[in-house]
Amino acid sequence: MIALLIEYDGTNYVGWQRQPNGISIQQTLENAISSLVGSPVTVTGAGRTDSGVHAAGQVAHAATGMRSVPEQKLSVAINTRLPHDIRVREARYVADDFHARFQAVSREYEYHIALNQNVFRNRYAWYPTLPYDRNLLNQAASVFIGTHDFTTFSKHNPATRSYTCTVEHCAVEPSADELIIRIRADRFVYGMCRGLVGAMMSVARGRCSIDEIRGALLAADRTFHEFSVPAHGLTLYKVYYNTQLFSNTQTDS
Repeated sequence: MIALLIEYDGTNYVGWQRQPNGISIQQTLENAISSLVGSPVTVTGAGRTDSGVHAAGQVAHAATGMRSVPEQKLSVAINTRLPHDIRVREARYVADDFHARFQAVSREYEYHIALNQNVFRNRYAWYPTLPYDRNLLNQAASVFIGTHDFTTFSKHNPATRSYTCTVEHCAVEPSADELIIRIRADRFVYGMCRGLVGAMMSVARGRCSIDEIRGALLAADRTFHEFSVPAHGLTLYKVYYNTQLFSNTQTDS
């Protein structure tokens, strides 16, 4: 079993998960690793990012049945078979029972909001054209901390049995040229990150109040409002485990 720490630019992909209508991150990695080991390989990720969403610290595993390539050369061997917008930052051999998704204890996403238009950041940060109140944006973030049913702020997925998640951290971090909304939770349901940021931005623009957002959260009703923001501002930043997988701290707890 191989564990992978991966970064990618999701612009040109239909998302992490293999799809019939386009090229996915998962499929591209599977093709690269299958080419290396000489047999079909399935790659399973800790987070199934949507189309256009990026990753700085995605974690995945692949059962290859191979240990012939020295561990220190694994990432290089895989990267030579990958396009320029996907890179394995680190790869290592792990126990056969390791599971990147089910053993993760939490995931952390960043949503980047640009304060100025910048052609070099257009693919990775959203620049809102309408005015908004930064103080209200920050106040709205605190509403989501805790264990809640996030149906209102997600998209329907027939495979999802429960929309209850525990948000451990949700806050706005300012920097010189952007705002970063950092959200960490034990799990995320389909469309949840962008739904939360969309709700925060609705408050910041005066479209609804914080009390209305609280009510929407309790209602667990998607018909209340459609909350979302563009995919390209979102990055899967880090996946947490109970033990450190890689020398890089992108996955420690």
